[in-house]
Amino acid sequence: MANIKSQIKRNRQNERRRLRNKAVRSEVKTRVKSAVASAEEGAEGAAEAARLAVKKIDKAAAKGVIHKNQAARRKARLMARLHASR
Repeated sequence: MANIKSQIKRNRQNERRRLRNKAVRSEVKTRVKSAVASAEEGAEGAAEAARLAVKKIDKAAAKGVIHKNQAARRKARLMARLHASR
């Protein structure tokens, strides 16, 4: 456990950020999974689900939760899966 005041505060900040980042990453995974599932089913909302997944990936990259190259890779893989399921 930290004894220094600034490090105690830093630990609190890191914990808040860790939980926020975890929530964002979880949301991205959920949206990608739902987009793939709806595309495989052939649902009419598949395009909207894909658009929402890409939006969440872009937002996570903009916030710095994931790296911009990782965001690009995830989007490319998502689109490849969606086009393959047609």
